[in-house]
Amino acid sequence: MTPNDDTLTLEITDVSLQKRIRKHNVRRDASVGDLVQESLPELRLPATSSNGEPLTYHVRLEREGRHLHASERIGDAVRADDSVMLLPNVDAGAGGEAR
Repeated sequence: MTPNDDTLTLEITDVSLQKRIRKHNVRRDASVGDLVQESLPELRLPATSSNGEPLTYHVRLEREGRHLHASERIGDAVRADDSVMLLPNVDAGAGGEAR
């Protein structure tokens, strides 16, 4: 499939770089959050932590070395053939008992 002016192709990896997909026809008007939700099953990444809490993922744009906001539009944030990495949000100390 050839991307058109309304879509682009991205490489998406997990933080370990062990899982990688080349996603074609990504809509430029879609949000970064939409891209995450569509990519999790394709990368076989968990949507919940080991204790059942929902996981949230951040997207790192490799070309610029910055994190993208979930509300950013794909077409405003990335270029065709960019590489992005999905990173789970880890809350240090989460799940511990309050003292």
